[in-house]
Amino acid sequence: MRSKILLLVILLIGLGLAESVYAGTNVEALARKAVSENQAESAPAIAELRRMGPQGLRALLDVFADEIKRNGLSAESPSNSPEWLRITSALDAVAQQRDSYTSGLYWYTDIEEARAASKASGKPILSLRLLGKLSEEFSCANSRFFRTVLYSNPEIARYLNERFILHWKSVRPAPRVTIDYGDGRRVERTITGNSIHYILDSEGRIIDALPGLYGPAAFLRQLRQAASVAKQIVGQPPLQRAEILRRYHDALLDATSKAWARDVELVGGKITEKIDAVTATPENPPSARAAAFGAVTKAAVEIRTVSAISSDTRKLERFTDEETWNKIAARYLAEAKLDPASIALIRRQNPYIGEVTGQVPLTPERLALLVQNFERLIALDTMRNEYLLHSKIRAWLLSGSRGMLDTEKFNERVYAELFLTPSYDPWLGLVQPNTYTGLTNDGIVK
Repeated sequence: MRSKILLLVILLIGLGLAESVYAGTNVEALARKAVSENQAESAPAIAELRRMGPQGLRALLDVFADEIKRNGLSAESPSNSPEWLRITSALDAVAQQRDSYTSGLYWYTDIEEARAASKASGKPILSLRLLGKLSEEFSCANSRFFRTVLYSNPEIARYLNERFILHWKSVRPAPRVTIDYGDGRRVERTITGNSIHYILDSEGRIIDALPGLYGPAAFLRQLRQAASVAKQIVGQPPLQRAEILRRYHDALLDATSKAWARDVELVGGKITEKIDAVTATPENPPSARAAAFGAVTKAAVEIRTVSAISSDTRKLERFTDEETWNKIAARYLAEAKLDPASIALIRRQNPYIGEVTGQVPLTPERLALLVQNFERLIALDTMRNEYLLHSKIRAWLLSGSRGMLDTEKFNERVYAELFLTPSYDPWLGLVQPNTYTGLTNDGIVK
């Protein structure tokens, strides 16, 4: 009898090993089919790899590791061959993130699946809310900056992969505008919109939230703080959980207020107005111009476009005067320093730089200037987001009901009151009521 049981165990182990070997072979075959020129073969393979979750993405990254190394961010002369484009397309479809070869991150797009993965792994959820889709080039500006500044950073990507379950959800499509110069030249941009990272527990409840763009060092520090408190609340009864979160937000809110006051004093600046979000109602929706200025780095890209197509003339409410903000940001440039991978991605995306005379090759000197200007804006965004927006979010979380705030309702408030792009305004501030434009139907085409 014992010998039969032993034989059965050996047989089962053998079958398990055979299944494991077969599964590995099958995954590799799927990965190769996913980059087939035949879409009838590649589409179902990509869908199956996506269904497998992070393991499916890992299979693609492993099978095409040599190609990624040869054509990735460290490549001297990266290829744009059809094969490489098929590889990156398959990677992005499985990861649900554009330029995923730079990060190797897998993103859930179903919050219930993310919650299940969170419960199974014990990791909290990092849930990104954005305009457009993270897997598309023309998602909102800040989400594009996240891909360049944050997710491609090896240290951040490693930390996200090890410590979080990643999820994103599109709040609404990203508005997109094409400027046609009439001579064959066109410029395409997204306008308005902002993004926010929520740190959630496995039940989908808010632990913390990081509004807008942060520099790499600041973002990583915020993630570590949130991950630490996420670990503390695991398994805690509601009252204890709420008290832990209350102490966490209260302490950081106090520290942030003191740091801001200290920074203003050190740079010899002043606070000119009370810090409150612009009040927005369905009868008085916020303007696209004000929303664009809410995120400085994004505003540098969008504001000329928004100003050109919007007839709104309302002035942005000013808080700490701009000179003071710039001086504060200069003290934190190290927080915004880009790593070589981010700079390499910028270089790959911009082989030329636009000037009055046309497209000019991006020389090392021009790249250095581009990066320097970008880092300065990131530093400014980091401090404004932390001092203005994150402080208000912490106050909202502190006033919530025992730490059990509804994430979707909270996000509605963030987009309405902080980002100035409320869901009740279908035009995102680009169409202003009671303003004559001289166009039929105010230029609206449905």
